[in-house]
Amino acid sequence: KAFLHHTVHLSCYFPNSQKFDVKDLIIFWQKDSNKVLYEVYYGQEKHDHLSPEYINRTKVDIGKWTLQLLNAGVEDEGHYQCIIQKITEQSKEVVHQSECSLHIIANYSQPEIAELHSRELKPNGYLNLSCSSSGGYPEPKEMTWLISHENITHSSTAHMDVSQDAVTKLYNVTSKLNIPVPTKSRTNIRCLLRLREQLGNLVSVPLGI
Repeated sequence: KAFLHHTVHLSCYFPNSQKFDVKDLIIFWQKDSNKVLYEVYYGQEKHDHLSPEYINRTKVDIGKWTLQLLNAGVEDEGHYQCIIQKITEQSKEVVHQSECSLHIIANYSQPEIAELHSRELKPNGYLNLSCSSSGGYPEPKEMTWLISHENITHSSTAHMDVSQDAVTKLYNVTSKLNIPVPTKSRTNIRCLLRLREQLGNLVSVPLGI
């Protein structure tokens, strides 16, 4: 997992127990079996097969057998392979291969509650609220409304409208709540956004009625 626009470290996990010299190897990283990020031929960088989106976005530390991918974006999510080959006069032999999957994370904004009703609240009227959060990735699990009064909290999972920005690929989410105006005691209403990838939850500032 890596945060959006940060640097990703893709390791080969190559112990090199046979103490190969880099000058005797071909080393390359590729994505989804068809896009080449980086190639080293006999100790020299080679750019012939690089996919355009990775040009000037990689650095390598051969001592650690690690590739740095700069400014990671949502489109960089996927499956990566590191392949090391030794060339002899007779053959080309794969001496090491490792794989990893990259998942991008972007932080959602703190959920924010807005009051959609324009008139004064009346005892027999309705509360019309929305809760929104933006700029996150991946798509969240769900949005839940928490309604608390007299130390009792009721939760209500509401329909969540999800939109994805065509350029940034980040998600914006909104949920609406329509309930009778509370009349018995002071009520606090919060909005909870449940995230995926074990990223936890985000909660709004409470709205007091």
